[in-house]
Amino acid sequence: MADLRKLPNLAALRAFDAAARYECFSRAAEEVHVTPGAISHQVRALEEDLGLQLFTRHGKRISITETGQRFAATIRKSLSEIAVAAEHLRSLNRQQRLVISATPSFASRWLAPRLWKFIDAHPEIEVVLQSGSHLADLRLDGVDVGLRFGRGHYSGVVVEKLSDDYYYPVAAPTYRGTRSKKLARPADLAHCTLLRMDTRESWLPWLREAGLDLPEPGGGLVIEDSSLTLRQAADGKGVALSRHLIAAQQIASGELVRLFDVAWRCEEAHYLVHLPEGLDKPGVAAFKRWISEEMAQFHASPAWPG
Repeated sequence: MADLRKLPNLAALRAFDAAARYECFSRAAEEVHVTPGAISHQVRALEEDLGLQLFTRHGKRISITETGQRFAATIRKSLSEIAVAAEHLRSLNRQQRLVISATPSFASRWLAPRLWKFIDAHPEIEVVLQSGSHLADLRLDGVDVGLRFGRGHYSGVVVEKLSDDYYYPVAAPTYRGTRSKKLARPADLAHCTLLRMDTRESWLPWLREAGLDLPEPGGGLVIEDSSLTLRQAADGKGVALSRHLIAAQQIASGELVRLFDVAWRCEEAHYLVHLPEGLDKPGVAAFKRWISEEMAQFHASPAWPG
């Protein structure tokens, strides 16, 4: 085993590594945040310690020697290993921070009202909930867990299905349509204002499931935000076609009522994704267990359409 007491000055090794890469004391100084004179002094001291010339000097220009190149490769490998080990130790300090990314509708309507249970059970974990319509890149965006609504084809991540979802119409308890008729059967929707939640979410599959030959609603206001659409419905502005996981909270509170017994299962579903190494982080494993149990309880409710 090498005698570590003979190890050269670490600051000199750091200065030499930068100078070897740039073959320029001034650029090396910028990286190390010292003066060019300090870099030159540290490299000269290292050469004296080793008894070898690592650079040849040509006035203010320098070029690394063949011996210096071999030594620089060894130093670079060793410094890289130290940097990796140090980053691993820093990551252990971040183990208690859990970053979750979800769609705005799922985050606000299903996850956020329940997330306090996870936080209460794991007070040592700092939870950061991000919501956005774009698909987060877990590695680049520093996200630990992604909650996505789609077909489950996501590359580079571990994918686990959380839940199916179902479409059905919802309205305010007092809403009766334009002819003040009670909404007793799906055909009564012909007299109603059908709110459009998103141009990508069609009424037609549910209408066909209900045996209706009504056309896709056209014209009027299209609100590409499920929360605002459900707010319009709760205010009596019309009937909204919603997914169960999004509308369940307002139905339970009495702001909205589900209309009829017809539900159409979405072609897309809710998925949990994480990086392959994600389970090395205790918070990810704990969150997966919690949300699986929470979703199982949600499915066991009498209101679950499935």
